[in-house]
Amino acid sequence: MRYKILRICTVLLSFILQGTVCRAIAFGNIGPNLLIIVTASFGFMLGSKPGILAGFFLGLLVDVFNGGVLGFHALLYMYIGYFNGFFKRLFFKDELKLQILLVACSDFLYGLVYYILMFLLRGKFHIGYYMMHIIFPEVVYTVLLTIVLFSVMTLINRVREKRIDRSSGEVV
Repeated sequence: MRYKILRICTVLLSFILQGTVCRAIAFGNIGPNLLIIVTASFGFMLGSKPGILAGFFLGLLVDVFNGGVLGFHALLYMYIGYFNGFFKRLFFKDELKLQILLVACSDFLYGLVYYILMFLLRGKFHIGYYMMHIIFPEVVYTVLLTIVLFSVMTLINRVREKRIDRSSGEVV
């Protein structure tokens, strides 16, 4: 039960941080996508079902509070959580390469699908401009934030595991 509450708090906190801190540290109106990091992390750390749930609720929050087509972001984030869930068997806590690769691919595909559905279908064929000025900078920025976040998460997890070992299997 405690872990479910922690997951819900993680989803809400990431949405709040995406709307406040990530906008404040944006360069040229391009900021990291914390929601992709959280959705992908839930997917490859916990499996497809938690990834889908996290993606759905994060996307729904984006749709409700930012306007637009209701369900569009929820569907995109759900797919990201679902497909990252396939890599749960390959996930190792201390291995950062797979995590960075999955977050980078997820953010790139999110940007590409967003471009196709929101711009290309409206007749705006500037994919080169969109790739170089929106998608790639956001992917790089998100990967940099991923490195920092996973380093902090790994450190917290190690401290938690030491506390479990010292207390003979019970969390203090």
